[in-house]
Amino acid sequence: MTRLSLNNEPVQIDANTLLSDALVAWGYGNDKVAVAINGEFVPRAQYPQQQLRDGDQVDVVSPVGGG
Repeated sequence: MTRLSLNNEPVQIDANTLLSDALVAWGYGNDKVAVAINGEFVPRAQYPQQQLRDGDQVDVVSPVGGG
């Protein structure tokens, strides 16, 4: 198991989980979200290749509409 922080909440995922798979498991599915890992923005094209590691700080934010 890999332990990490998701939006400042501790979570556990299977070892070698990819960011794209984790987002689905966390309920984000195909939502348009922005993701930062350890303070670094991750381009959407890299989600399927980005492996999550023990101790990562993952921040997921959804755009807010308004005007």
